[in-house]
Amino acid sequence: MNRTHRIFCVILLALGTSLSGARALDNSDCFTCHDDKALAASFGASVHRSNQCVSCHTDIKEVPHPDNFKAGPATCSPCHERDITTYQASAHGIAAAAGNKKTAHCANCHGSHGIVPIRAATSPLNHENQAATCGKCHPQVLQDVRESIHGKAMAEGLRDAPTCTDCHADHQIETLKTASPMKIAEQVCSRCHASERLNTRYKLPANRSSSFFDSYHGLAARLGSTSAANCASCHGFHKILPSSDPQSMVHPANMVKTCKKCHPGANENFSLGKVHMDDTASQDIGSVANRWVRWIYLTLIAGVIGGMLIHNLLTFRRKLIHLYGKKERSIIRMNLAQRIQHGLLLVSFISLAVTGFALKYPDGWMAYLVGSSETFRRMGHRAAAVVMLAVALAHVGYLLFTRDGRKLFKDLLPAWSDVTDVFANLKYLIMPNAPKPKFPRFGYGEKAEYWAVVWGTILMGITGIMIWFKMDMTQWMPRWVIEVATTVHFYEAVLAVLAIIVWHFYAVFLDPDIYPNNTAWLDGRVSREWYEDEHGLDTETLGNKETSEAEAKEKHEH
Repeated sequence: MNRTHRIFCVILLALGTSLSGARALDNSDCFTCHDDKALAASFGASVHRSNQCVSCHTDIKEVPHPDNFKAGPATCSPCHERDITTYQASAHGIAAAAGNKKTAHCANCHGSHGIVPIRAATSPLNHENQAATCGKCHPQVLQDVRESIHGKAMAEGLRDAPTCTDCHADHQIETLKTASPMKIAEQVCSRCHASERLNTRYKLPANRSSSFFDSYHGLAARLGSTSAANCASCHGFHKILPSSDPQSMVHPANMVKTCKKCHPGANENFSLGKVHMDDTASQDIGSVANRWVRWIYLTLIAGVIGGMLIHNLLTFRRKLIHLYGKKERSIIRMNLAQRIQHGLLLVSFISLAVTGFALKYPDGWMAYLVGSSETFRRMGHRAAAVVMLAVALAHVGYLLFTRDGRKLFKDLLPAWSDVTDVFANLKYLIMPNAPKPKFPRFGYGEKAEYWAVVWGTILMGITGIMIWFKMDMTQWMPRWVIEVATTVHFYEAVLAVLAIIVWHFYAVFLDPDIYPNNTAWLDGRVSREWYEDEHGLDTETLGNKETSEAEAKEKHEH
């Protein structure tokens, strides 16, 4: 643009401005002077073609520009605030904030006026162009990547081949030089090398990630070590080559040098050790020896520990027979019908807990107890639920239609004396000289536990049915109700399981007065001495001494 042309532009713009008053600037104002055809064509084909120039060049407020005006760089934040925020936390953004004027900005990667979608073949950030774009600032990295197995795969047109942002992220570019070994292995390399799809498609070893995490280096990384070797420590960062390549860091000729980076005294024998320990199929001497040693020890462990376990169980059984045989256990605590109900409740409750938590935590240890089939866990959970609800209905019938059931219900009803018993027992437990209180057939703790089971069964039954038949339920109630029911179902299950472990298991197994086991749930009987100490107010049961002794004698003779 010559001097005469510039003067003409200024006159025209000044005239237009005077006629239009405070009219907002538009692209025609800019293209009057900036009439570069290549620029106009590039902008016209960009994703921003519907924008005004001043949308990006926000510092331009008037035309013609004031004397000595120098436009600043375009700003992207009005439309891309989230991306800018992410960029500011990146290695580039941090460098820019520190005053590094050579670090990459938006236009360095995306282009300036001719920004096109990333998927477009002409985009600098297209999968095939990205390495070259980054290489403008990182030429040595570009050369290393092009020589690497990843770069060669990219050159062959393989869309799955990783490029810069696959490892370093998009806007929040990470340097990875100070990244932890766990981050490198788990979040960078494993994204591809733990993929069953990619390993199958390109015939790659399927266990490279898992075998690393099982190695010494991987275990140290999982425990939080920041100095343990990671994938790049052995394979390199950008110039990653197959082990068959003489330049590869893991080529047999280079292994000693690679190991010495962390292990100064490493020699050839040391370097022959395997990081990716997988001797299930390998036929080298070490792998074959490892397999034999493993099977020998597994057999030895099963035989020795299994024999010890059987021996101790037989010893425990014999001593229990001797221990309980000496005790006078004449009090009937649970009759046969009650023990059957309790047994079914026990089995269904444990089954529900295991299958339920296996469904909630498919990677947890409970999931391994019931196998890997989600269908089996789900159907097992529902079958156990049906059993528990059936037992609950049978128990209601027992309470209503049998004499023992009606008496059981009456004795389990809360009373005001239970409140006073709580304070009396706390006084006994805390104060050394306080007398031990006497309780009726069922104390406040047993009553509370019974009614907690009743409440929990009703609540878990209702919410469980809602979850099971959610398709039917949502025909007449909002979906959020089912989601709330799911939350209630889960946390009620946690509460119930913890209550059983902390409260019920203590009373049945850990209480010193009955350790190692209160056998009432097995044969229904307890000793008169224990019953008088715990339930001394139950004069009806304790007064039936002759019947209890006769039953005990009959049991002993049998």
